[in-house]
Amino acid sequence: MLSKENISTVLFDGSCPICTAEINQYKLITPTSQIDWVDVSAHDFVVPIGKTKQELMQRFHVIKPNGEFISGAVAFVHVWQQLPGWRRLAAVARLPGALQAMEFGYTSFLKIRPRMQSLFKKRTT
Repeated sequence: MLSKENISTVLFDGSCPICTAEINQYKLITPTSQIDWVDVSAHDFVVPIGKTKQELMQRFHVIKPNGEFISGAVAFVHVWQQLPGWRRLAAVARLPGALQAMEFGYTSFLKIRPRMQSLFKKRTT
């Protein structure tokens, strides 16, 4: 799973309905065999050495083809660079201060994510 040549591995929290909805949108437009989507909440998920399941469920992570772990805004930008229609947004991250602002926004979202998950679940049931 983690050593496929030229394929990024996205580690996402499949128990989060917001995260799953976003990942499903990405999957619809992902070029074939370019990204390996891995739900870290799955009971059969094998946690990579040096990481914990809790750590991986708390943030969006990507394992780049070279084995480097990245998370947060940097990880989103890495994914966006590979998706048709999202490359322009990824390019915005190269503007001075943009990536830092994206990380601030993502970190802020993580603080309210549990409440948003609850509201999202109520809305979809």
